[in-house]
Amino acid sequence: MMKQIFCLMVLLFLVSCNSTKPVTQTHKKNTTPAKKTVVYTKTPSANGVATKRLEVVNQYIEQYKGIAMSNMKNFGIPASIILAQGILESGAGKSSLAVNSNNHFGIKCHNDWEGEFVHQDDDSEKECFRKYEDPAGSYKDHSKFLTTKKRYASLFSLAKGDYVAWAMGLRAAGYATDPLYPEKLIAYIERYDLHQYDSQVLGKSGVNYPVSSRVDNQGVNGDGTLYEVQKGDTLYSISKKFNVLVEDLQRKNNLTDNAISIGQKLIVK
Repeated sequence: MMKQIFCLMVLLFLVSCNSTKPVTQTHKKNTTPAKKTVVYTKTPSANGVATKRLEVVNQYIEQYKGIAMSNMKNFGIPASIILAQGILESGAGKSSLAVNSNNHFGIKCHNDWEGEFVHQDDDSEKECFRKYEDPAGSYKDHSKFLTTKKRYASLFSLAKGDYVAWAMGLRAAGYATDPLYPEKLIAYIERYDLHQYDSQVLGKSGVNYPVSSRVDNQGVNGDGTLYEVQKGDTLYSISKKFNVLVEDLQRKNNLTDNAISIGQKLIVK
């Protein structure tokens, strides 16, 4: 009897040991390769970039041409010059000063400014720039700045329809340090036909269209300094045609890349 009890206890012990043994599960490895997601990004074409730039500038002109013509009537500064300066100095309204402060001409505070202001690095660190409630205030201050400073007095003896003389006169009076500032203004005026707004204020007979604004059927103007982009042109082909460097064309025409468009006028000399 005791032997039977002993055997039963041994059997129960062995069963309990087997029940606590860990169970190992095996998983079949998934050999199916994971699907890869491929993202394709489209690089904008040169023509697309140029078209976008044209749209931005044309929108700017449409928005501010009325203010420019009004200021021409009130202050005697050609609307074409006002618009060209606004486009150039504000990046067609996209600069940080224009977006955040409605300051389209980089007008600094000076001692007589009592309005709001912002600090931004320019010639020196954290320079003081005026902040306006709306862009019209910036346009008005720009016109007042030119009409009240003695060094710009000579400008107002120039014909109101001679935008070339005004562009050159601004540089001569020390408005900008960039030696190509006049050429850049003229390029914008002629590229976007900004002198038409001078015509609307003065009447057609009051506007002097310089020889630089007229081109022949080959796209070249009378004095050979301006070229109108033709179908199939690239900045490289134009540089070869006029024996200039691509970098020089970019610099003279305030271009940030090689994007050009048909009908665009470029300074080539």
